[in-house]
Amino acid sequence: MPKTRTALGIAVVTLTVALPAAPSAEWNYRYNTYGEPGLIDMPTAESAADAELSTTLSYSPVATRATITFQITPRLSGSFRYGKIDRYFLPSGGAIFDRSFDLRYRIVDEGRYRPAVAIGLRDFIGTGLYSSEYVVATKHVTPRLTVTGGIGWGRMASYGSFKNPLSIVSSKFNTRPGGFTGTGGQVEAGRWFRGQAALFGGISYKATDKLTLKAEYSSDGYTLESAAGRNTISPKTPINVGLNYEIARGANLQLAFLQGDTLSAGVTLSTNPRIAAVPGGAGSAPVPVKPRNMKSADALGWAVNEPVKKQLRDGMQTLLSQDGIHVEAATLNGREATVYIRNEKYLARAEAIGRTARVMSVASPSSIERFRIVPMVNGMPTSAVVINRDDLALLENDPDGADKMFARAEVVSHRGKPDRADVLDGQYPRLTWSAGPYLKASYFDPDNPVRADVGIRLAGRYDFGPGLVLSGQIDQRLIGNRDGSTRFDPSTLPRVRTDAGRYAKADTALTHLTLSSYFRPGENLYGRLTVGYLEPMYAGVSGEILWKPVDSRLALGVEMNYVQQRDFDQGFGLRNYRVATGHVSAYYDFGNGFHGQIDAGRYLAGDWGGTFTLDREFANGWKVGAYATFTNVSFTDFGEGSFDKGIRFEVPLGHFLGKPVGKTYKATLQPLSRDGGARLKVDGRLYDQVRSYHEPDLAKSWGRFWR
Repeated sequence: MPKTRTALGIAVVTLTVALPAAPSAEWNYRYNTYGEPGLIDMPTAESAADAELSTTLSYSPVATRATITFQITPRLSGSFRYGKIDRYFLPSGGAIFDRSFDLRYRIVDEGRYRPAVAIGLRDFIGTGLYSSEYVVATKHVTPRLTVTGGIGWGRMASYGSFKNPLSIVSSKFNTRPGGFTGTGGQVEAGRWFRGQAALFGGISYKATDKLTLKAEYSSDGYTLESAAGRNTISPKTPINVGLNYEIARGANLQLAFLQGDTLSAGVTLSTNPRIAAVPGGAGSAPVPVKPRNMKSADALGWAVNEPVKKQLRDGMQTLLSQDGIHVEAATLNGREATVYIRNEKYLARAEAIGRTARVMSVASPSSIERFRIVPMVNGMPTSAVVINRDDLALLENDPDGADKMFARAEVVSHRGKPDRADVLDGQYPRLTWSAGPYLKASYFDPDNPVRADVGIRLAGRYDFGPGLVLSGQIDQRLIGNRDGSTRFDPSTLPRVRTDAGRYAKADTALTHLTLSSYFRPGENLYGRLTVGYLEPMYAGVSGEILWKPVDSRLALGVEMNYVQQRDFDQGFGLRNYRVATGHVSAYYDFGNGFHGQIDAGRYLAGDWGGTFTLDREFANGWKVGAYATFTNVSFTDFGEGSFDKGIRFEVPLGHFLGKPVGKTYKATLQPLSRDGGARLKVDGRLYDQVRSYHEPDLAKSWGRFWR
């Protein structure tokens, strides 16, 4: 290795460690071409704001990449990347589409004389085209000037490399295995920090509040892309230069000149579930609390009769329906008023409870001392929140009113349904329906990485009575290309999901038509039985029992299904494939917004195994998580990708509208959809519906009780 390369790399690393930081520096991280906080190609030790979710699209003749990065904790971040490298296959000149996952962890925080230090794994699950490991240090010299230096392995040691310093620990670190294991998609821990190492580093300078200039010494030699026959880049220097321009809050443009030869451009869009996209809020104001008039005659309890009960029911329905909260039943019993509500608007459940309590203070006679609010989900009571009426008046304007109210309120079990005489007129039977546009997208087809259909969706629901629901949905495609895929995925398993492209060809699709019964079979128990056309690909019967105490972080469930595959046209016809499938599930709220789930059982292809899921959840309805499924299907039989895995999102639409709407958008990104580890998709599963009104979840959103 030429001495100049070594000297330059050592100089950058030494400068990073030696310079003091300005104590009042304002950290200004920016994303690199790989969609992580960094310089241009190289990473820095900076972390994004906690919970930030970003999408980076970068393009150059070298590669096209789309990366989603989530700051899982203040120190830990994860990325999923989908990239295209042109001319990868030399005989045909065809491109390769590569999927990869990254993890990085900041192990040391920056201090006055100490740099921040992070350790990272790039492409640690995949075919290894970008496989790299690194340790990097970053220091802010002034509020505008930042210096970075680090050491890399793998692809990040393909230029200016030297003997692995970890070889002093073991000679095994001198050799880095080539290729990838089996069908790819596995954790390649046997490569980590092995083989040659190289230094990298650089600086960034915030020239203005919006413009940041960058320069780096890169240890990526682009050996793959510059090989004979590809020639997508001809490296002339290890120096990359570039700039980042903030177009608007959460939108940044990147431009760079790579290796003295090639231009690169990119854009990063970011949001943070913890921060509303629309400042303030456009929701309606709640009614103020009405204190009791203890001098009135009804304060003695003489006025609790049927006309007063009817006045309570009608008054509450009139006031709460304006807030998207429906009163199913209400009654007075001695000194306590009980109201059964159906909340269709507020994802922060505590906000619905708070608004209901204030309306009860207006509509209830002065003799009532306690309010019992019972949220109903699909005709089932999920819990009861008991509030002392005088606490409402006392704490409404208290600076710590939300915390004090939660300490005084009780969240208790409530299994009984209301008496028929207490149910409001017109509640059952009840027909609701909607019609509107839909968008369906599929990803990662090598012939067309993003496919989408747009059409009209008609959905309806008929509640015969509490807990008995008929629902259906029809989609009519107007335009799209999801039916254009000609790719045939070979499978050694029953084709339970790999025929999805054939189902996508249906222009008119009955996506589901089911009759469901929801019930409470015992204390802390919830039940569901669903029959019909359960999802676009399967029809049959699905049953579920859930155990979930109102004050517990733990829940256990059992689900059993017997299903038959539907015809490709998604009409009423069925195919010959039948299977019994089901799972036992454990759910646990770890606190601090983290939630885990384990499902163990039999999947649609008849394989046995388990799915492990970890989500980070937010009180406003955001969820970001990842899952992995391992079954008794071998990695070879599973096929490309080795096992089922992916990331999933749930986004509340109110985050972007600035007002509560009660709707969320759910999406799951699977690098590959295969037949192994495939689970039935059925609406109305119990856990997420029930737990949102239990004490652990209500505690998360209780800060919105007074909203």
